[in-house]
Amino acid sequence: MPQPATPSVLPPPENRLVALLRRAGLLDWFLLGLIGAVVLAYLIPGVGSKASPIPWKAITTAGVALIFFFYGLRLSLDKLQAGLRNWRLHVVVQLITFGAFPVLALVVRPWFEGLKGEQLWQSIFFLCTLPSTVSTSVVMVSIARGNLPAAIFNASISSLLGILLTPLWTSLLLHTSADGGHLWGLALSLMWQVILPVVAGVLLNRRFGAFAEQHKGTLRISDQVVILLIVFTAFCESFAEGIFRSFAARDIVLLGLGMVGLYLAIFGLVWGLSRLLGFSREDRITALFCGSKKSLVHGSVMASLLFPATAATGLLLLPLMLYHALQIILASMMAQRMGREVAVSA
Repeated sequence: MPQPATPSVLPPPENRLVALLRRAGLLDWFLLGLIGAVVLAYLIPGVGSKASPIPWKAITTAGVALIFFFYGLRLSLDKLQAGLRNWRLHVVVQLITFGAFPVLALVVRPWFEGLKGEQLWQSIFFLCTLPSTVSTSVVMVSIARGNLPAAIFNASISSLLGILLTPLWTSLLLHTSADGGHLWGLALSLMWQVILPVVAGVLLNRRFGAFAEQHKGTLRISDQVVILLIVFTAFCESFAEGIFRSFAARDIVLLGLGMVGLYLAIFGLVWGLSRLLGFSREDRITALFCGSKKSLVHGSVMASLLFPATAATGLLLLPLMLYHALQIILASMMAQRMGREVAVSA
């Protein structure tokens, strides 16, 4: 005797909403942590600012060094050499970072009129001349399962090139005052935080590489925690110095939308160019996340070096602050989605 059909049971609306948000990457703990870090920085800016008794700079510096040590530990010399030979990828990333970004800023310059508009454009142009991020670029490539050796190379070389190219670009159109000794200090900081830890990790790969691969999930979480600390302290400093006080909410919203447009324009440009050149999926991911980033750390240091004792320093950093926050949020969503696609197809 045929059994009666079992009626289909639809999940409650709230469950469908949660599932939709999770698929879109909006319930990812890291993204929620980023939002929470910004809110917390707004509520208690003194805790993470320079005036805080907690040595945040030493903590985040050590955290970044550990990130790159463990990345190096997971890289064999053979993998690293193979990544460095991919010269077309490296050329694309650096041309986008130091070529396409400033050119886009020059293209939109006629849209900014008056003294306030000119000052705002200068701050956007300064943003566009900066190098790519180091830690977040590599973290996002790792999450999305891209070409990690090439990401480390591009993020590091971008920071080194930025020490020369950012002052060069800004000196052509903006009034700057750079101290060469401080710029070399920035290069030495990069050497200690990034290059030497990676080299140490690579040299220890044969002995401890298997251990790092076995615990890569835990290491990934530690990477994200370091990024949250960097974001928290950066925003604490900005709120403590009152960077946003002179701007109406409407101005910040419009500028934020402009930064979203800039990020998506560069992301689309890199995606199309990498497909045109026939890059593999891993190389496309590396080009996307290394080529579309701008470094808040380098920007903050460069602003103090290139524009010392100017009242417009806060304005100079505002687009960078917005772009930094938006690029992490948008990139984390994209990286998490790409990583899940690989896990599902594996």
